[in-house]
Amino acid sequence: MTFTPHGKHLIAGDWVAGDDTFASAPAFGPAHDYAVGRLTDVDRAAKAAEAAFWQFGYASRADRAAFLNAIADEIENRGAAITEIGTRETGLPAARLEGERGRTTGQLRLFADHIAKGNYLDRRFDAALPDRAPLPRPEMHMMQRPIGPVAVFGASNFPLAFSTAGGDTAAAFAAGCPVIVKGHSAHPGTGEIIAEAIHAAIKRCDMPAGVFSLIQGGDRAVGAALVTHPLIKAVGFTGSLAGGRALFDLCAARPEPIPFFGELGSVNPMFILGSAMAARGDDIAKGWAASLTMGAGQFCTNPGIAVVLEGDHADAFTKSAQAALSATAPQTMLTDGIAAAYQSGQKRIAATQGVRDILTTTCDQREATPYLYQTTVQNWLDNETLTEEVFGPLGLIVVAQSPDEMRAMAQSLQGQLTCTLHLDDADTTVARTLLPILERKAGRVLANGFPTGVEVSDTMVHGGPYPASTNFGATSVGTLSIRRFLRPVCYQNMPAALLPADI
Repeated sequence: MTFTPHGKHLIAGDWVAGDDTFASAPAFGPAHDYAVGRLTDVDRAAKAAEAAFWQFGYASRADRAAFLNAIADEIENRGAAITEIGTRETGLPAARLEGERGRTTGQLRLFADHIAKGNYLDRRFDAALPDRAPLPRPEMHMMQRPIGPVAVFGASNFPLAFSTAGGDTAAAFAAGCPVIVKGHSAHPGTGEIIAEAIHAAIKRCDMPAGVFSLIQGGDRAVGAALVTHPLIKAVGFTGSLAGGRALFDLCAARPEPIPFFGELGSVNPMFILGSAMAARGDDIAKGWAASLTMGAGQFCTNPGIAVVLEGDHADAFTKSAQAALSATAPQTMLTDGIAAAYQSGQKRIAATQGVRDILTTTCDQREATPYLYQTTVQNWLDNETLTEEVFGPLGLIVVAQSPDEMRAMAQSLQGQLTCTLHLDDADTTVARTLLPILERKAGRVLANGFPTGVEVSDTMVHGGPYPASTNFGATSVGTLSIRRFLRPVCYQNMPAALLPADI
């Protein structure tokens, strides 16, 4: 099945052309023209979303669950075409796109099942105490309610699972919130075909047309107009620190500030303790190399830093990692811009004083190859530039002279999505002193694993202290992510006939 994009926005059920267009930049195959978003498109979509909220936000949980399942069905119906255009636009292999499509439909169905149970509503009840002295207590119910229209910004590195019908959109729909997606220009055709699937589900489930809109392209003014529109009540974002911080500041500066749920990146350090290193350093090195180069290192949970204790075992670990990375073939990066940023980041690390080359390679335009460097904890502490994420398959080994130096490095970390401990039983005492530090630094702390691969589940936390994310109390993955788009409402002495059906 071949999909030929028409290059239009989807706004409240209508496919809308634009006055200006931009051309896609696929990894291979023909480019296509897409409409550039306009401020009038934003306003129309926001007003349609607000109108749709009065039906969608008060629809039954069963109806919303059916809608989520219908979206999953419609995506699966277009599976081959989604893979075809997705691989062309991003350069990702077909198996990766097929797996990501399964994750996308899987989280839609998970959220459908989750809201059907109703536990996410956090329903609470205080019975009236009319005889309480000195004052009686009224009857009170509490329940989570949807907040209204939500803006979602598609991610460059996950054209399906974090974009048009990705986790942010699925969570907002599950909560009862209409969604306006600002499509990512790296994969506009993939965004368009997913929008077609959502549009088909809207008609199939008789949902209001304004419950979903996709606005393609556009300059930063379009994104700014979206997050500052007075009808938008929250924003979901996955992307760069600079872009996310700019949008976060706009949300905070509005006359009515709104929450900005931004996932902005992380270096995801691993701390490899002495006994584990002695027992299985070679295996850890090979596993690290595989995780570091997975998807050309274009994962927000890519473990870019390995912290080791100096000695012969650390030297052997370095040689094993070097050998494993040397065997990695070049990989196509998602966009020319991401490839250029990777090369710039590599040069920044290489030029930092006190950094030693372990493996240097040569990148060819959009083709990425791995790099490996080494430095000391003290040099890490002295050079803030080493703490900045390099988005790609670049690893930095940081050598500590003692567990105390490991703890000092852990204390210096900014907020992270993940931190990892590699340990054996004999490392427990040292690990106990590190864990309290790491859990203050990251949303997810792993033992004896690698952070690439984020499970979509009830327990997952994909977020962390700033700058990993802009809201340390939230997650962008898993069923808890629905809570971002809800707020608690207390109903005091409310007649039963007026209480929400879920109470």
